[in-house]
Amino acid sequence: MLMSLKILALSAAALLSLAGASSAAEGITKESVKFAQVAALDGPAAALGTGMQLGLRAAFEEANRAGGVYGRLLTLDSVDDGYEPDRSAKEVQQIIDADDHLGLVGAVGTPTAAVTQPLATASDIPYIGAFTGAGFLRDGGLGNVLNIRASYDAETEAWIKYLVDDKGFKKIAILYQDDGFGRVGLDGVTKALERRGMTLAATGSYTRNTVAVKSALLDIRKAKPDTVVMVGAYKPIAEFIKLSRKLKFTPEFVNISFVGSTALANELGPEGEGVIISQVVPFPWDASVPVVAAYQAALTAVDASANPDFISLEGYLAGRLVIEILNRTGENLSRKAFLATMLDLGTVDFGGAEMTFGPGDNQGMDSVFLTSMKADGTFEPL
Repeated sequence: MLMSLKILALSAAALLSLAGASSAAEGITKESVKFAQVAALDGPAAALGTGMQLGLRAAFEEANRAGGVYGRLLTLDSVDDGYEPDRSAKEVQQIIDADDHLGLVGAVGTPTAAVTQPLATASDIPYIGAFTGAGFLRDGGLGNVLNIRASYDAETEAWIKYLVDDKGFKKIAILYQDDGFGRVGLDGVTKALERRGMTLAATGSYTRNTVAVKSALLDIRKAKPDTVVMVGAYKPIAEFIKLSRKLKFTPEFVNISFVGSTALANELGPEGEGVIISQVVPFPWDASVPVVAAYQAALTAVDASANPDFISLEGYLAGRLVIEILNRTGENLSRKAFLATMLDLGTVDFGGAEMTFGPGDNQGMDSVFLTSMKADGTFEPL
């Protein structure tokens, strides 16, 4: 009899355990919904992942303070991939296999997205707001992918329009990270110059997650370019600019948004004066824009010591987009229903940041504008 009672108790416990596991499938319960972020949280690109994480948290906690979405509180679980593709793929596959997150949000980088997006797509896992302008994510046939930002092709075209059409520069050189990210930027610059009957004056590259840029600098300097456009992360880019200043090599320096504007300014200090960076989200310090004012308040609420910047604003917008999809999906939430809503979003207006999606178009915003860094580390639009 005692043995029978023990077996009955164990069976009941097992059933309760299974019921709990079932209720949390896809990261959804009556009380909560979970999303995962796999991004660089440590190493030379850490400020990019932690910036996106901060913005996402600001958006999620803003919603949670208002009671969540249909009573469900939003949770973000962030995992470090070190900005390395193999590690990123491993972490994403583990998340997919565990099946306890509704989707992926706020990934960082082109080489990491190149291996994780196909995994997510094959498993019908939402993949939203990656911090990259890579063209392969803008395939409108990817029903599980939504992008916030303009493409790298749009950014590089904006550079060349400003440098060649507006300023009349003739000799353009490029420093790029020698991987999928850097080569996308290289291709964009090459195409923008070809449209104007021009070619690059010089090229130089460095290895991802290193600051080994001196050889590239010496090669580029030989060409005596008017400007060096740069496709890389903030630490190697800062090293290149600081070494250039020491060598009295002073062309115009122009950077892609992925560099991380505030992180680059912190690395450069006063030596950053005049460095140009293209941006793909509204100006984070302009509180006259409603969504920026909301972002600033949400940022302060989650971290009173945090200062606004472009990366955390992009993370906030990604979080707001997730929340909008949840609201439109309704109370009967499932991953299938969430994905169906993603495909039928149309226009989403957050007040100064309008995103438009449609058949064959999974990129929300198209705007690109240029900013110039000041000696005190602040920025002004050009």
